[in-house]
Amino acid sequence: MPDFSEQRRQMVQRYMRSGYISSEAMAEAVQRVPREEFMDSSYASYAYVDKPFPIPGDGGQTISAPYMYPIFYEPLSLKGGDRVLEIGAGSGYGAALARELVGESGLVVSVEINEITYRFAQANLDRTGYRDIILVLGDGSLGYEDEAPYDAICVTAACPKVPEPLVAQLGSPGKLMAPVGSSYSVFGQDLVLMEKDGDGKTSTRTLMKVSYVPLIGEHGWTRSR
Repeated sequence: MPDFSEQRRQMVQRYMRSGYISSEAMAEAVQRVPREEFMDSSYASYAYVDKPFPIPGDGGQTISAPYMYPIFYEPLSLKGGDRVLEIGAGSGYGAALARELVGESGLVVSVEINEITYRFAQANLDRTGYRDIILVLGDGSLGYEDEAPYDAICVTAACPKVPEPLVAQLGSPGKLMAPVGSSYSVFGQDLVLMEKDGDGKTSTRTLMKVSYVPLIGEHGWTRSR
Protein backbone atom coordinates (compact mmCIF):
# COMPACT_ATOMS: atom_id res chain seq x y z
CA MET A 1 0.00 0.00 0.00
CA PRO A 2 1.31 3.53 -0.76
CA ASP A 3 2.66 5.74 2.03
CA PHE A 4 -0.12 8.09 3.15
CA SER A 5 1.77 9.71 6.03
CA GLU A 6 2.04 13.09 4.31
CA GLN A 7 -1.66 13.11 3.40
CA ARG A 8 -2.47 12.25 7.01
CA ARG A 9 -0.24 15.05 8.31
CA GLN A 10 -1.88 17.55 5.95
CA MET A 11 -5.35 16.42 7.07
CA VAL A 12 -4.44 16.95 10.71
CA GLN A 13 -3.13 20.43 9.95
CA ARG A 14 -6.27 21.21 7.94
CA TYR A 15 -8.53 20.13 10.78
CA MET A 16 -6.56 22.11 13.34
CA ARG A 17 -6.93 25.25 11.24
CA SER A 18 -10.67 24.65 10.76
CA GLY A 19 -11.25 23.95 14.45
CA TYR A 20 -12.35 20.33 14.08
CA ILE A 21 -9.28 19.31 16.06
CA SER A 22 -8.74 21.48 19.11
CA SER A 23 -6.55 19.33 21.38
CA GLU A 24 -3.02 18.02 20.99
CA ALA A 25 -4.21 14.58 22.10
CA MET A 26 -6.71 14.40 19.24
CA ALA A 27 -4.15 15.60 16.72
CA GLU A 28 -1.69 12.93 17.84
CA ALA A 29 -4.37 10.20 17.75
CA VAL A 30 -5.42 11.05 14.18
CA GLN A 31 -1.77 11.19 13.16
CA ARG A 32 -1.07 7.73 14.57
CA VAL A 33 -4.03 5.81 13.12
CA PRO A 34 -3.61 4.84 9.43
CA ARG A 35 -7.09 5.55 8.09
CA GLU A 36 -6.27 3.85 4.78
CA GLU A 37 -6.11 0.52 6.64
CA PHE A 38 -9.76 0.90 7.65
CA MET A 39 -11.10 1.62 4.15
CA ASP A 40 -12.56 -0.85 1.71
CA SER A 41 -9.61 -1.62 -0.58
CA SER A 42 -11.49 -0.09 -3.54
CA TYR A 43 -11.44 3.31 -1.81
CA ALA A 44 -8.16 3.23 0.12
CA SER A 45 -6.57 5.88 -2.09
CA TYR A 46 -9.33 8.30 -0.95
CA ALA A 47 -8.67 7.77 2.77
CA TYR A 48 -7.89 11.45 3.42
CA VAL A 49 -10.67 12.95 1.32
CA ASP A 50 -13.28 14.74 3.47
CA LYS A 51 -16.12 12.37 2.55
CA PRO A 52 -17.71 9.16 3.84
CA PHE A 53 -17.10 5.98 1.82
CA PRO A 54 -18.84 2.59 1.66
CA ILE A 55 -17.60 -0.32 3.75
CA PRO A 56 -18.72 -3.98 3.69
CA GLY A 57 -22.20 -4.61 5.09
CA ASP A 58 -25.75 -4.97 3.90
CA GLY A 59 -27.33 -1.79 5.26
CA GLY A 60 -25.54 1.15 3.66
CA GLN A 61 -22.66 1.15 6.14
CA THR A 62 -19.92 3.73 5.65
CA ILE A 63 -16.73 4.97 7.20
CA SER A 64 -17.69 8.51 8.17
CA ALA A 65 -15.91 11.55 6.78
CA PRO A 66 -12.69 11.88 8.80
CA TYR A 67 -13.62 15.21 10.40
CA MET A 68 -16.64 13.60 12.09
CA TYR A 69 -14.44 11.67 14.51
CA PRO A 70 -12.96 14.73 16.26
CA ILE A 71 -16.42 16.33 16.13
CA PHE A 72 -17.63 13.39 18.24
CA TYR A 73 -14.56 12.85 20.40
CA GLU A 74 -13.42 16.36 21.31
CA PRO A 75 -16.60 17.14 23.34
CA LEU A 76 -16.21 13.80 25.16
CA SER A 77 -12.79 14.97 26.43
CA LEU A 78 -11.35 11.46 26.33
CA LYS A 79 -8.22 11.00 28.41
CA GLY A 80 -5.88 8.26 29.56
CA GLY A 81 -7.61 5.60 31.63
CA ASP A 82 -11.14 6.35 30.41
CA ARG A 83 -13.59 3.55 29.68
CA VAL A 84 -15.35 4.12 26.34
CA LEU A 85 -18.31 2.40 24.70
CA GLU A 86 -18.82 2.90 20.96
CA ILE A 87 -22.13 1.91 19.38
CA GLY A 88 -21.57 1.04 15.73
CA ALA A 89 -18.04 -0.23 15.09
CA GLY A 90 -18.22 0.33 11.35
CA SER A 91 -14.71 0.04 9.93
CA GLY A 92 -13.06 0.00 13.37
CA TYR A 93 -11.40 3.37 12.74
CA GLY A 94 -13.31 5.18 15.48
CA ALA A 95 -12.46 2.50 18.03
CA ALA A 96 -8.77 2.75 17.08
CA LEU A 97 -8.82 6.53 17.60
CA ALA A 98 -10.55 6.10 20.96
CA ARG A 99 -7.92 3.54 21.98
CA GLU A 100 -5.16 6.03 21.15
CA LEU A 101 -6.90 8.67 23.27
CA VAL A 102 -7.49 6.51 26.37
CA GLY A 103 -4.16 4.67 26.21
CA GLU A 104 -3.17 1.30 27.60
CA SER A 105 -4.76 2.06 30.98
CA GLY A 106 -8.14 2.72 29.36
CA LEU A 107 -10.75 0.45 27.79
CA VAL A 108 -12.58 0.60 24.47
CA VAL A 109 -15.65 -1.55 23.78
CA SER A 110 -17.32 -1.34 20.38
CA VAL A 111 -20.62 -3.02 19.46
CA GLU A 112 -21.61 -3.77 15.86
CA ILE A 113 -24.92 -5.40 14.85
CA ASN A 114 -24.08 -6.23 11.22
CA GLU A 115 -22.02 -9.42 11.02
CA ILE A 116 -20.36 -8.53 7.70
CA THR A 117 -19.30 -5.14 9.05
CA TYR A 118 -18.24 -6.70 12.36
CA ARG A 119 -15.87 -9.07 10.55
CA PHE A 120 -14.45 -6.16 8.50
CA ALA A 121 -13.81 -4.12 11.65
CA GLN A 122 -12.24 -7.07 13.45
CA ALA A 123 -9.86 -7.78 10.57
CA ASN A 124 -8.85 -4.11 10.38
CA LEU A 125 -8.21 -3.83 14.13
CA ASP A 126 -6.24 -7.08 14.23
CA ARG A 127 -4.11 -6.09 11.23
CA THR A 128 -3.26 -2.68 12.69
CA GLY A 129 -2.44 -4.02 16.17
CA TYR A 130 -5.49 -2.84 18.14
CA ARG A 131 -6.16 -6.31 19.54
CA ASP A 132 -7.08 -5.16 23.06
CA ILE A 133 -10.28 -3.44 21.86
CA ILE A 134 -13.34 -5.48 22.86
CA LEU A 135 -15.39 -5.86 19.69
CA VAL A 136 -18.89 -7.25 20.23
CA LEU A 137 -21.37 -8.58 17.67
CA GLY A 138 -24.77 -7.57 18.99
CA ASP A 139 -27.49 -4.97 19.49
CA GLY A 140 -25.69 -1.74 20.32
CA SER A 141 -28.89 -0.05 21.48
CA LEU A 142 -28.66 -2.32 24.54
CA GLY A 143 -25.08 -1.25 25.23
CA TYR A 144 -22.67 -3.72 26.78
CA GLU A 145 -23.42 -4.11 30.46
CA ASP A 146 -20.51 -6.49 31.17
CA GLU A 147 -18.01 -3.61 31.18
CA ALA A 148 -20.26 -0.79 32.47
CA PRO A 149 -20.09 1.88 33.73
CA TYR A 150 -18.39 3.93 31.02
CA ASP A 151 -16.83 7.37 31.24
CA ALA A 152 -17.92 8.09 27.68
CA ILE A 153 -20.37 6.60 25.18
CA CYS A 154 -20.38 7.38 21.46
CA VAL A 155 -23.37 6.39 19.28
CA THR A 156 -22.65 6.46 15.54
CA ALA A 157 -26.18 5.84 14.23
CA ALA A 158 -29.37 7.91 14.39
CA CYS A 159 -31.60 7.16 17.42
CA PRO A 160 -35.26 8.03 18.08
CA LYS A 161 -33.95 9.17 21.48
CA VAL A 162 -30.88 8.33 23.53
CA PRO A 163 -31.40 4.65 24.41
CA GLU A 164 -32.21 4.15 28.10
CA PRO A 165 -29.76 1.23 28.51
CA LEU A 166 -26.94 3.54 27.41
CA VAL A 167 -28.00 6.23 29.89
CA ALA A 168 -28.00 3.58 32.62
CA GLN A 169 -24.51 2.36 31.63
CA LEU A 170 -23.03 5.86 31.55
CA GLY A 171 -20.96 6.58 34.64
CA SER A 172 -21.48 9.45 37.06
CA PRO A 173 -19.92 11.69 35.91
CA GLY A 174 -19.91 10.77 32.23
CA LYS A 175 -20.57 12.06 28.72
CA LEU A 176 -22.52 10.60 25.79
CA MET A 177 -22.74 11.71 22.15
CA ALA A 178 -25.52 10.55 19.81
CA PRO A 179 -27.35 11.68 16.66
CA VAL A 180 -31.03 11.96 17.62
CA GLY A 181 -33.75 12.06 14.97
CA SER A 182 -34.93 10.23 11.87
CA SER A 183 -32.34 9.25 9.29
CA TYR A 184 -34.98 10.00 6.65
CA SER A 185 -35.34 13.67 7.61
CA VAL A 186 -34.05 16.09 4.98
CA PHE A 187 -32.78 18.21 7.89
CA GLY A 188 -30.65 15.41 9.35
CA GLN A 189 -30.39 14.69 13.05
CA ASP A 190 -29.39 16.67 16.13
CA LEU A 191 -25.97 15.71 17.44
CA VAL A 192 -26.68 15.63 21.15
CA LEU A 193 -24.20 15.79 24.01
CA MET A 194 -25.59 14.31 27.22
CA GLU A 195 -23.70 14.92 30.43
CA LYS A 196 -24.31 13.05 33.68
CA ASP A 197 -23.06 14.66 36.88
CA GLY A 198 -21.71 12.96 39.98
CA ASP A 199 -25.22 12.62 41.39
CA GLY A 200 -26.55 10.92 38.26
CA LYS A 201 -28.49 13.93 37.00
CA THR A 202 -28.40 14.34 33.20
CA SER A 203 -28.48 17.40 30.96
CA THR A 204 -28.40 17.58 27.17
CA ARG A 205 -27.55 20.12 24.52
CA THR A 206 -27.50 20.03 20.73
CA LEU A 207 -24.15 20.74 19.07
CA MET A 208 -24.96 20.64 15.35
CA LYS A 209 -26.88 18.88 12.57
CA VAL A 210 -25.49 15.61 11.22
CA SER A 211 -26.61 12.79 8.91
CA TYR A 212 -26.26 9.14 9.98
CA VAL A 213 -27.83 5.81 9.08
CA PRO A 214 -30.56 4.58 11.46
CA LEU A 215 -29.71 2.73 14.66
CA ILE A 216 -30.85 -0.89 14.36
CA GLY A 217 -31.97 -2.66 17.50
CA GLU A 218 -34.49 -2.80 20.30
CA HIS A 219 -34.11 0.90 21.12
CA GLY A 220 -33.44 2.05 17.55
CA TRP A 221 -35.56 3.10 14.61
CA THR A 222 -35.32 -0.38 13.09
CA ARG A 223 -35.41 -3.67 14.96
CA SER A 224 -32.89 -6.31 14.00
CA ARG A 225 -34.13 -9.17 11.91
